[in-house]
Amino acid sequence: MSSASTSTSTSTSRPRTRVGKYQLGRTLGQGSFAKVKFATNTDTGDRVAIKIIQRDQILHHKMVEQIKREISTMKLIKHPNVVNLVEVMASKTKIYIVLEYVDGGELFDEIAKYGKLDESSARRYFQQLINAVDYCHSRGVYHRDLKPENLLRDSYGKLKVSDFGLSAISKQVWDDGLLHTACGTPNYVAPEVLTDKGYDGTSADVWSCGVILFVLMAGYLPFDEPNLMALYTKIERAIFFLPSWFSSGAKDVIKRILDPNPVTRMTIPEILEHEWFRVDYKAPHFEQDEDVNLDDVDAVFSNNQDLLVTERIEKPVSMNAFELISRSEGFSLENLFNKQTGLVKRETCFTSKRPANEIMSKIEEAAKPMGFNVNKRNYKMKLKGDRTGRKGQLAVVTEVFEVAPSLHMVELRKTGGDTLEFHKARHLTIIHSF
Repeated sequence: MSSASTSTSTSTSRPRTRVGKYQLGRTLGQGSFAKVKFATNTDTGDRVAIKIIQRDQILHHKMVEQIKREISTMKLIKHPNVVNLVEVMASKTKIYIVLEYVDGGELFDEIAKYGKLDESSARRYFQQLINAVDYCHSRGVYHRDLKPENLLRDSYGKLKVSDFGLSAISKQVWDDGLLHTACGTPNYVAPEVLTDKGYDGTSADVWSCGVILFVLMAGYLPFDEPNLMALYTKIERAIFFLPSWFSSGAKDVIKRILDPNPVTRMTIPEILEHEWFRVDYKAPHFEQDEDVNLDDVDAVFSNNQDLLVTERIEKPVSMNAFELISRSEGFSLENLFNKQTGLVKRETCFTSKRPANEIMSKIEEAAKPMGFNVNKRNYKMKLKGDRTGRKGQLAVVTEVFEVAPSLHMVELRKTGGDTLEFHKARHLTIIHSF
């Protein structure tokens, strides 16, 4: 297909969906009962990920308590190595869990790409994992599904634990002090979880951390069999072999963690004091929020109309022929009344066949390196310079209008600062964007 035909086929403007103050974007992931979408807070410009769950699905599959538990758990955990819960919203048909957007992908992707990590990189991720899990346990939360697919990385390489859908909290512990629900991914699950005798959530999570460390350094699983019963036998007996390239310190940590007896298994305090673990170790520093309100967890499942948000479709404002002519440079009606020459215009317009959302993204990409702070709302964008010019900070408003299904007009208008600076900026924006 030629580039011309490709451009034409993608030029149609796609309406955008808005939920509350969030504008939804591309789909990041999809499961049986939920979809995760990228979104932008139109008030602040912050990027988030929104987990969207259909109400009828969770009611049909009797998952209300599980979803409530997941939300409650994430509200309890505020840690730099755990994906942060921003807020929870609900409409008549959907539950929206607004989460911190983590842009580095899954840790599993890095293993798949490189095969295995060098020991120092593996140790750095393991240190952050232990920090996160230790904090979760201090809040009475047990993850129960720790694996590389549930560990995300941000653009700075910081680890973020995600997906608390199978987590348990301390009030779920039975009278014997143990958990009794077998869950998790078989290759990462502790041997005591496979029995029906109950297990301690703390030591079970530690076992999973040990398996993750092994995978990071080896590039493959310590326990892996196509037959499930054979796999369980290996796990229950802790039958695995340490690669020769593991250092003695790493071997010692893994052997002591992958102890089939949870009573003698290495604990997190022991891991934190181990010589191998402490190499280049940085303890996390963050403010702990002790006052956590869980009242809104029940509220999102109620039918209180005052608490519901609406989901609506948005598209650029359509422009009629008269408006188009009045805004076009060649036909501006201002020319009939303003005959002054030598003035630099305070606004400019141009047309594009690109989709409206792509136009907005391109202008933003061009504006940020030029020192503009960007605030987007629908198809309108406010750009404000970060330095003071001859007449204060340069401020520009840009808006996209739909002229036809495959044609948009973009207006750039100076609202503050020096007009000559705007004249330079507008040309740079257009040149870099289109």
